Amino acid sequence: MSELIQLQPHDEHNQKLEAHVRPPSWVNPTPSGRYNLVVIGAGTAGLVTAAGAAGLGAKVALIERELMGGDCLNVGCVPSKGLISAARVARTIRQADEFGIHVPVGTDANFARVMQRMRRLRAQISPNDSAARFRDLGVDVYLGGGRFTSSNTVQVGDQTLHFRKAVIATGARASAPPLPGLDQVPYLTNESVFSLTERPRRLGIIGAGPIGCELAQAFANLGSEVLLVEVAHGILPLEDRDAAEIVRASMQRDGVKLLCCGKELKVRREAGQIRMSVESHGQQYDEAVDQLLVSVGRAPNVQNLGLEIVGVEFDPRTGVRVNDRMQTTNPHIFAAGDICSKFKFTHAADFMARIVIQNTLFKGRAKASALTIPWCTYTSPEIAHVGLYEKDAQEQGIALDTYTQDFADIDRAILAGETEGFVKVHTRRGTDHIVGATIVAPHAGDLISEITLAMTHGLGLKKIGSTIHPYPTQAEAIRKLGDQFNRTRLTPFVKSLFRKWLAWTR
Repeated sequence: MSELIQLQPHDEHNQKLEAHVRPPSWVNPTPSGRYNLVVIGAGTAGLVTAAGAAGLGAKVALIERELMGGDCLNVGCVPSKGLISAARVARTIRQADEFGIHVPVGTDANFARVMQRMRRLRAQISPNDSAARFRDLGVDVYLGGGRFTSSNTVQVGDQTLHFRKAVIATGARASAPPLPGLDQVPYLTNESVFSLTERPRRLGIIGAGPIGCELAQAFANLGSEVLLVEVAHGILPLEDRDAAEIVRASMQRDGVKLLCCGKELKVRREAGQIRMSVESHGQQYDEAVDQLLVSVGRAPNVQNLGLEIVGVEFDPRTGVRVNDRMQTTNPHIFAAGDICSKFKFTHAADFMARIVIQNTLFKGRAKASALTIPWCTYTSPEIAHVGLYEKDAQEQGIALDTYTQDFADIDRAILAGETEGFVKVHTRRGTDHIVGATIVAPHAGDLISEITLAMTHGLGLKKIGSTIHPYPTQAEAIRKLGDQFNRTRLTPFVKSLFRKWLAWTR
């Protein structure tokens, strides 16, 4: 990942970003004495660890070799949602006629201004992750590469930092698959796509996971012709199939051309163009694109850390090995975030960091397995999930009852023209104990938190059903699932008892 790529174009907004997350005039402090905690990596996991530990009175050092804020601020959540927000406005304008609102023909997205807005807002958010802010919180911030030299020392430049405990929070980076011809053509990843200032007329995307789908739909709504290639059937292969199918249909209506079950994918450069050849469902395609985005795979940042020196076991594909307490194979060194977890989300890194603070500073026994972690893919509509999928339950031998509420039967969704989607909740057979849920809706990422709260604190569908929700809201779909559960308790035997009682009391 290159700072130069991340900060192009070097306009006033990216200069402001740089001044916060990689100040050119920054002078590293001089270490004095031993640190309670040395944190390598200033993405979400590292920032939360450093700020939380310093706030509790610990002496903390934070090391970052690139840009503070990590992927989330610079090349992930923040810029992508800025782009997606603009694309949703363009989509809404295109659909305005359905609401009786006339929009002049020819209304178009100014891509350069869309990206400028994204850069401006990213810079506006960046002080939260800035070197100056963390210095003011009492953290010693070192800009440069950190490398273990022993089980209690880290080298940064020509300085040696001594520590009692250390945390590896170096995250992950985009990686490219071994695709024929890929090394012969220029291509984008999430680390460079947000540097674009001109809209690609034709954009090819390899990989229909969350990043690929979000950006495919966004670019299509901003006016690009988008060709999305996926080796599996459909899109979002890890998600609930009913949910993914709704999103697939929506994306294709927005103009995304999907070539799934792709075989023999090859890319080449020909006559100044990038060409993609692939077989999809028995038909051969050979398509020219102006830009190619690769959204397949992430690789943990384990290089040049000296992990071998300190006995920290790692896999180049999956990252640093940790136990349930986020402790590596070196008992003095812990890890958090994308470097060690299959849950590669900002909010997951945040809560892993909280576990690390407890376990490093106070000999805590907090466990990552106790976390209930939701996630969301920000397509239109969104897909949000928490807990087990049906296939997970089958593999674990857990019998389920499944309750589904379609938004087509929710008044607020009907009035908003947002009837595609559903809330699906899985409970343990015969109980209201929630073990998993999927929501497909325009704001599924917001709605899933009610179910996550219930799962975290052991509240079942019965309690949700007895909680008054404002009418009309789309969250009412979740309450209606509680009603569905309560109706299952009205068995023929119970109903016959009620009839007898009511007849007797007439």
